[in-house]
Amino acid sequence: MTKEICSANDRIKTAIDRSSKAISLKPSLGLGTGVSKAKIINGLHCEITEGNWKLQADMPEGVGGQAKAPTPGVYGRAALGSCLAIGYMMRAAVMKIPVISLEVEVQADYDDGALLGTSEAAPGYSEIRYTINIETDAPEEDIRKMLDDADQHSPYLDVFTRVQPCIRKINVFAAKTNE
Repeated sequence: MTKEICSANDRIKTAIDRSSKAISLKPSLGLGTGVSKAKIINGLHCEITEGNWKLQADMPEGVGGQAKAPTPGVYGRAALGSCLAIGYMMRAAVMKIPVISLEVEVQADYDDGALLGTSEAAPGYSEIRYTINIETDAPEEDIRKMLDDADQHSPYLDVFTRVQPCIRKINVFAAKTNE
Protein backbone atom coordinates (compact mmCIF):
# COMPACT_ATOMS: atom_id res chain seq x y z
CA MET A 1 0.00 0.00 0.00
CA THR A 2 1.43 3.40 -0.92
CA LYS A 3 2.21 6.00 1.71
CA GLU A 4 -0.49 8.35 0.31
CA ILE A 5 -3.20 5.67 0.48
CA CYS A 6 -2.18 4.77 4.06
CA SER A 7 -2.24 8.41 5.09
CA ALA A 8 -5.66 9.05 3.52
CA ASN A 9 -7.09 5.83 5.01
CA ASP A 10 -5.75 6.73 8.46
CA ARG A 11 -7.21 10.25 8.27
CA ILE A 12 -10.60 8.93 7.11
CA LYS A 13 -10.67 6.13 9.71
CA THR A 14 -9.77 8.53 12.53
CA ALA A 15 -12.51 10.95 11.50
CA ILE A 16 -15.10 8.17 11.20
CA ASP A 17 -14.11 6.67 14.58
CA ARG A 18 -14.37 10.10 16.23
CA SER A 19 -17.75 10.87 14.65
CA SER A 20 -19.12 7.39 15.40
CA LYS A 21 -18.14 7.70 19.05
CA ALA A 22 -19.69 11.18 19.36
CA ILE A 23 -22.97 10.08 17.74
CA SER A 24 -23.06 6.91 19.87
CA LEU A 25 -22.76 9.05 23.00
CA LYS A 26 -25.21 11.69 21.78
CA PRO A 27 -27.45 10.36 18.95
CA SER A 28 -28.98 13.79 18.31
CA LEU A 29 -25.63 14.86 16.79
CA GLY A 30 -26.41 12.59 13.83
CA LEU A 31 -29.80 14.16 13.09
CA GLY A 32 -30.28 16.98 10.64
CA THR A 33 -32.33 18.42 7.84
CA GLY A 34 -30.81 19.28 4.48
CA VAL A 35 -32.44 22.26 2.78
CA SER A 36 -31.95 22.93 -0.93
CA LYS A 37 -33.76 25.67 -2.84
CA ALA A 38 -34.36 25.48 -6.57
CA LYS A 39 -35.42 28.71 -8.29
CA ILE A 40 -36.31 29.13 -11.94
CA ILE A 41 -34.06 31.74 -13.56
CA ASN A 42 -35.40 31.75 -17.11
CA GLY A 43 -37.65 29.24 -18.87
CA LEU A 44 -36.57 25.85 -17.48
CA HIS A 45 -33.12 27.03 -16.34
CA CYS A 46 -32.91 26.63 -12.59
CA GLU A 47 -30.48 27.71 -9.86
CA ILE A 48 -30.09 25.42 -6.86
CA THR A 49 -28.60 26.65 -3.60
CA GLU A 50 -27.77 24.88 -0.39
CA GLY A 51 -25.54 26.58 2.12
CA ASN A 52 -22.53 27.97 0.24
CA TRP A 53 -23.13 25.70 -2.79
CA LYS A 54 -24.69 26.95 -6.02
CA LEU A 55 -25.62 24.57 -8.81
CA GLN A 56 -27.64 24.94 -11.99
CA ALA A 57 -30.00 22.62 -13.81
CA ASP A 58 -31.72 22.90 -17.17
CA MET A 59 -33.39 20.70 -19.73
CA PRO A 60 -32.42 19.93 -23.34
CA GLU A 61 -33.59 22.25 -26.09
CA GLY A 62 -35.84 19.48 -27.44
CA VAL A 63 -38.19 19.91 -24.48
CA GLY A 64 -37.97 23.70 -24.22
CA GLY A 65 -34.82 24.11 -22.16
CA GLN A 66 -31.65 25.93 -23.10
CA ALA A 67 -29.23 23.07 -22.27
CA LYS A 68 -27.18 25.49 -20.13
CA ALA A 69 -26.66 23.01 -17.30
CA PRO A 70 -27.07 19.33 -16.43
CA THR A 71 -30.59 17.95 -16.11
CA PRO A 72 -32.01 16.97 -12.71
CA GLY A 73 -31.50 13.34 -13.80
CA VAL A 74 -27.75 13.92 -14.09
CA TYR A 75 -27.69 15.19 -10.50
CA GLY A 76 -29.79 12.25 -9.28
CA ARG A 77 -27.50 9.68 -10.87
CA ALA A 78 -24.46 11.65 -9.69
CA ALA A 79 -25.83 11.70 -6.14
CA LEU A 80 -26.20 7.92 -6.15
CA GLY A 81 -22.83 7.23 -7.79
CA SER A 82 -20.84 9.63 -5.63
CA CYS A 83 -22.58 8.49 -2.44
CA LEU A 84 -21.70 4.88 -3.23
CA ALA A 85 -18.10 5.68 -4.18
CA ILE A 86 -17.50 7.77 -1.05
CA GLY A 87 -19.19 5.17 1.15
CA TYR A 88 -16.97 2.43 -0.28
CA MET A 89 -13.85 4.46 0.43
CA MET A 90 -15.03 5.22 3.97
CA ARG A 91 -15.69 1.53 4.64
CA ALA A 92 -12.36 0.54 3.03
CA ALA A 93 -10.55 2.93 5.38
CA VAL A 94 -12.31 1.50 8.44
CA MET A 95 -11.52 -2.07 7.32
CA LYS A 96 -7.92 -1.06 6.39
CA ILE A 97 -8.40 -2.19 2.79
CA PRO A 98 -6.01 -0.43 0.40
CA VAL A 99 -7.83 0.98 -2.64
CA ILE A 100 -5.71 2.23 -5.50
CA SER A 101 -8.66 3.41 -7.58
CA LEU A 102 -12.42 3.16 -7.42
CA GLU A 103 -15.13 4.16 -9.89
CA VAL A 104 -18.90 3.70 -9.78
CA GLU A 105 -20.91 3.87 -12.99
CA VAL A 106 -24.67 4.40 -12.67
CA GLN A 107 -27.02 3.51 -15.52
CA ALA A 108 -30.72 4.33 -15.31
CA ASP A 109 -33.43 3.45 -17.83
CA TYR A 110 -36.26 5.94 -18.37
CA ASP A 111 -39.11 6.80 -20.73
CA ASP A 112 -39.36 10.54 -21.44
CA GLY A 113 -42.84 9.90 -22.77
CA ALA A 114 -43.97 9.62 -19.15
CA LEU A 115 -42.59 13.11 -18.41
CA LEU A 116 -44.38 14.50 -21.46
CA GLY A 117 -47.62 12.61 -20.81
CA THR A 118 -47.44 10.45 -23.96
CA SER A 119 -46.63 7.15 -22.23
CA GLU A 120 -48.31 5.05 -19.55
CA ALA A 121 -44.89 4.28 -18.04
CA ALA A 122 -43.97 5.60 -14.59
CA PRO A 123 -42.10 8.92 -14.87
CA GLY A 124 -39.16 7.65 -12.81
CA TYR A 125 -36.58 5.07 -13.70
CA SER A 126 -37.67 1.60 -14.78
CA GLU A 127 -34.33 0.13 -13.69
CA ILE A 128 -31.08 1.35 -12.14
CA ARG A 129 -27.81 -0.53 -12.41
CA TYR A 130 -24.45 0.33 -10.90
CA THR A 131 -21.05 -1.11 -11.64
CA ILE A 132 -18.09 -0.84 -9.32
CA ASN A 133 -14.58 -0.86 -10.77
CA ILE A 134 -12.03 -1.20 -7.99
CA GLU A 135 -8.26 -1.64 -8.12
CA THR A 136 -6.77 -3.16 -4.99
CA ASP A 137 -4.39 -5.86 -3.76
CA ALA A 138 -6.90 -7.00 -1.11
CA PRO A 139 -8.56 -10.43 -1.39
CA GLU A 140 -11.85 -10.44 -3.32
CA GLU A 141 -13.70 -11.85 -0.30
CA ASP A 142 -12.68 -8.79 1.75
CA ILE A 143 -13.70 -6.45 -1.08
CA ARG A 144 -17.14 -8.07 -1.38
CA LYS A 145 -17.69 -7.78 2.39
CA MET A 146 -16.60 -4.14 2.34
CA LEU A 147 -18.94 -3.34 -0.58
CA ASP A 148 -21.87 -5.19 1.05
CA ASP A 149 -21.33 -3.37 4.36
CA ALA A 150 -21.10 -0.01 2.61
CA ASP A 151 -24.25 -0.68 0.55
CA GLN A 152 -26.18 -1.41 3.76
CA HIS A 153 -25.27 2.06 5.07
CA SER A 154 -25.52 4.09 1.86
CA PRO A 155 -27.95 7.00 2.26
CA TYR A 156 -28.62 7.41 -1.48
CA LEU A 157 -28.87 3.70 -2.20
CA ASP A 158 -31.54 3.73 0.51
CA VAL A 159 -33.26 6.77 -1.04
CA PHE A 160 -33.32 5.05 -4.44
CA THR A 161 -34.55 1.68 -3.14
CA ARG A 162 -36.97 2.52 -0.31
CA VAL A 163 -40.20 4.46 -0.53
CA GLN A 164 -40.28 7.37 1.89
CA PRO A 165 -42.92 10.04 2.50
CA CYS A 166 -42.73 13.08 0.25
CA ILE A 167 -44.87 15.86 1.73
CA ARG A 168 -45.94 18.76 -0.48
CA LYS A 169 -46.65 22.25 0.89
CA ILE A 170 -47.89 25.07 -1.36
CA ASN A 171 -47.60 28.84 -0.84
CA VAL A 172 -49.37 30.97 -3.45
CA PHE A 173 -48.62 34.68 -3.60
CA ALA A 174 -50.51 37.32 -5.53
CA ALA A 175 -48.54 38.81 -8.40
CA LYS A 176 -46.99 42.18 -7.63
CA THR A 177 -48.26 44.97 -9.81
CA ASN A 178 -46.20 47.94 -10.93
CA GLU A 179 -48.35 50.95 -10.12
